Amino acid sequence: MSRSDRFSGKVVLVTGSSSGIGAETAIQFAKYGAQVVITGRRAKNLSHVSQQITKVSPKGLKALEVVADVSKDDDCKRLIESTIKAFGRLDVLVNNAGVTGVTDIHDKNILNEYQRIFDTNVRSVIHLTHLATEYLETTKGNIINISSIAGLKPFQLWSIYCMSKTALDMFTKCLALELGSKGIRVNSVNPAAVRTEIMYTSGGLSKEVAEENYELQAKTYPLGRVADPIDIANVVLFLASEESSFVTGINMLSDGGSLNANFSTSDFSQNK
Repeated sequence: MSRSDRFSGKVVLVTGSSSGIGAETAIQFAKYGAQVVITGRRAKNLSHVSQQITKVSPKGLKALEVVADVSKDDDCKRLIESTIKAFGRLDVLVNNAGVTGVTDIHDKNILNEYQRIFDTNVRSVIHLTHLATEYLETTKGNIINISSIAGLKPFQLWSIYCMSKTALDMFTKCLALELGSKGIRVNSVNPAAVRTEIMYTSGGLSKEVAEENYELQAKTYPLGRVADPIDIANVVLFLASEESSFVTGINMLSDGGSLNANFSTSDFSQNK
């Protein structure tokens, strides 16, 4: 995408945009002219991302920063209301916020983990989509859900996370059928490992172990590396652009060929 005005006049809301894939996606939308709404639980991180957005925006647009936890219903409602109050429209909803975690069926707290993971990875997406749809109908907008290769392939000790992403993939497909007649396209992106902090902020691993695992995974991927956030952001921008105007209801894999590679999470360290 070479035109700096590719998303000029568009309002884009990216959840979980205080770091990682969400932050890079928000920055890239701003780079191509969009007015961006960023949100996350850490105000300091949002402020840092906001500064980067202003720097790359062709018109120096400032991001709307909304500190929120999408697992909370009131925060979801406030997030959409703040967006509409500020800009009067919504063109693209990127449901990126997510958490992960190792889960063992013998763990006495497994139902609590189920609740924690599903509240963010599934319930919040349903709720935000419900709240945003009337505005997306007006703009003939886009919904892009950030899923995972884990929605397509089982991983040992990641059962609940895998379930949440499989549910998200099916929600994407069903919503594409439901909203297509309204002019709304709905797609998901399914990354493999992406070098972000999620593995040690919500995955329970130390930073050192997470980095070790990224290096081990990279050796098993046909392309010889795990993804960087920009790799996934580029796919999101494609799906939100006119270049993909006839694409809806897909789960777009962006995995460096790893789905076809022979590796398992059991090969990696679970040490905290």
